[in-house]
Amino acid sequence: MVPVCFVLLGDTLYHAIDAKPKSAAPGELRRVRNVRTNPSAALLIDHYDENWNRLWYVLLRGRATLLDHGPEQQRALAALKRKYRQYRTTTPLAGDALVIALAVERTSHWRPSSPVRRRAGRRAPPP
Repeated sequence: MVPVCFVLLGDTLYHAIDAKPKSAAPGELRRVRNVRTNPSAALLIDHYDENWNRLWYVLLRGRATLLDHGPEQQRALAALKRKYRQYRTTTPLAGDALVIALAVERTSHWRPSSPVRRRAGRRAPPP
């Protein structure tokens, strides 16, 4: 698991390998190797708040691909720069930055007001 900055365009979520120091070259990072080996991927977006009634998460699952050139990669980089000021100033995204695209096929989510699902035969935890 690694925290990422992302942008959602339609049904595809994008994140780029930016210029911040990494443990390996972009093409050799574990997340990139994982996509090459098995494109089934997931991304968890969560929100924490001291008030636990405001907690929530969304889990996106789908098929990941690597983009190192082309119009889709350039659209993703432009959208990331629009969303994150830091990508325009502090840690600029190079035009050839590697992008991971997650074509979202399934979503699941939770928040405190969501109905609680219990498996048959299990007792609910105490309040």
